Amino acid sequence: MRNLIAKLALAAAVLGGGLGTAAAETANIWVRADGSNFMPRIVDAYNKAHTNQVKLDIIPNAEIIPKYGAAAAGGTAPDALSLDLIYTPSFAAAGQLEDITDWAKSLPYFASLSPAHVKTGTYKDHIYGLPFSADASVLIWNKKLFKQAGLDPEKGPANWAEIAADAEKVNALGGNIKGFYFSGNCGGCNIFTFTPLIWASGGDILSEDGSKATLDSPQLRGAIDLYRSMVKKDLVPAGAQTDTGANFFAAFAAGNIGISPSGAFAIGALNTQYPDIDYGVTFLPGKDSGWSSFAGGDNFVVTKGTTKLPVVKEFLDFAYSLEGQTILAKYGSLPVRGDIAKDALK
Repeated sequence: MRNLIAKLALAAAVLGGGLGTAAAETANIWVRADGSNFMPRIVDAYNKAHTNQVKLDIIPNAEIIPKYGAAAAGGTAPDALSLDLIYTPSFAAAGQLEDITDWAKSLPYFASLSPAHVKTGTYKDHIYGLPFSADASVLIWNKKLFKQAGLDPEKGPANWAEIAADAEKVNALGGNIKGFYFSGNCGGCNIFTFTPLIWASGGDILSEDGSKATLDSPQLRGAIDLYRSMVKKDLVPAGAQTDTGANFFAAFAAGNIGISPSGAFAIGALNTQYPDIDYGVTFLPGKDSGWSSFAGGDNFVVTKGTTKLPVVKEFLDFAYSLEGQTILAKYGSLPVRGDIAKDALK
């Protein structure tokens, strides 16, 4: 009997070895440098909780598009990447992205994902990209400086006149304090934060069909005059004129700027890296009233033909969990799942 039991145990061990779980797999994912604050933390949390793993590569902003294009053409692309949402249709049209329509629509929270991102991730009625990180242009102000200047620290500028007046009062505090900041030599920064001033005032920079620039509109001229007048009054630091974006956020984070157009990423950065700065945030106002914002961020796309699709799906599902969305919100992005956004932002 003992001999029989021993043989059965040995057989079970042998058979059990053949029926074991599949070996863990590792997927390679890229993210542009803009996501370097939150993406490594999401990946680390995923890797700690899962057998499958993600190897993350952070690519400089200016290099990720040409590098991915070349890698996709040469068969060396990552399994997936966090891609600036405006490029999703181009790579989909080139046949370099996996069609994830069925999987996307099967997600129980699909209807709660950022619709603007889903729209840019859709090409010819098929989904190739899902929301990953979200940004929006905003106006931030330093509550401490507002209070010192005799302003209501809980009330941000609601129109252009208030921007100019509030900036002037803060500027009057003197020393190294300035009322307003913008990166004067950064095209991307300004299309992100300056254009909403025009939109909120009922103007635009292009005709409806996109074929003609409308750069002589009263709204555009007025917005330029607003900035010009603040520069002439010395409300803006001299270095802003040549700033290519290096100080787009850093200038405000130094604590001596009253008002600055910025991105929603600043919320997470200020909360985690500059907790001593008491700040307020609002959308960019129109000339007399109203507001607007420039939506941005990344879509998560999958390289066509990847063999690591199950790992990629598992990772993205984790990123969409409350834990993943909380990390995202804490370290520099807005949540992209509307149904749990409030909890993620707590």
